Amino acid sequence: MRVTFLGTGDAIGTPKIGCSCDHCMQAWKEGKERLRTSLLIETGSYHLLIDTSPDLRRQLLYAGSPHIDAGIWTHGHYDHFMGFGDFYRVQKPPVMYAAPEVLEYCGEIFSFLLPEGIAVQPYQPFTLCDLEITLLPVTHPGAPTYGIRIESGGSVLVYSSDTLRDIPQKSIEYMRGADLLILDAMAPSHLTISKHMNYTDALNLAEELMPKELRLVHLSHMVSWDQPHSAYDMEIYDLGLR
Repeated sequence: MRVTFLGTGDAIGTPKIGCSCDHCMQAWKEGKERLRTSLLIETGSYHLLIDTSPDLRRQLLYAGSPHIDAGIWTHGHYDHFMGFGDFYRVQKPPVMYAAPEVLEYCGEIFSFLLPEGIAVQPYQPFTLCDLEITLLPVTHPGAPTYGIRIESGGSVLVYSSDTLRDIPQKSIEYMRGADLLILDAMAPSHLTISKHMNYTDALNLAEELMPKELRLVHLSHMVSWDQPHSAYDMEIYDLGLR
């Protein structure tokens, strides 16, 4: 199972348009960027997309233009699903999986393009692209939002890019002990964000969940480029079970 971070930024991305903060200026000077957060999962010959960000076209080009077999939407916020339109006249749009309320919302907006959507219930594992997948409710005010547990041949990936620290206890149990844990850490520790974790929140949650590896995503332009555990765009993790 190979994991590619197609993007690691928040809804605005880094550099932020019109911003002259130190982190944005460093991005301009060094050619750095954080596209909106999404993942590509490869197993065998399959390519599974986690969220369809507004940067999807560029992300798929950077990843070598893979054919996408299926996708999962975690929630119905702009930065996590609006890029689905980039499949128009590129490939047959992939079947998208999501919790019922997420699929209903996103599917209505893309009713002209989405050939099929499959609703899946939280805490009920399903098989997709030879992977066992479970949706895990998290706490992201304003939109029903789900983390994801993905298992393949004994390796476990757990992903939740948008959540507060206060995650339902049942979800916490599913998230423990992952080989790779990917968490939201939108802001530096001295800032409190109403719908997301800051750096300290994410580290505290990771300490409870005890993963083998931790990578942080959904990073805003306020986050330094050398923050420990931060993922970067097009970073690849190979869990050894492709």
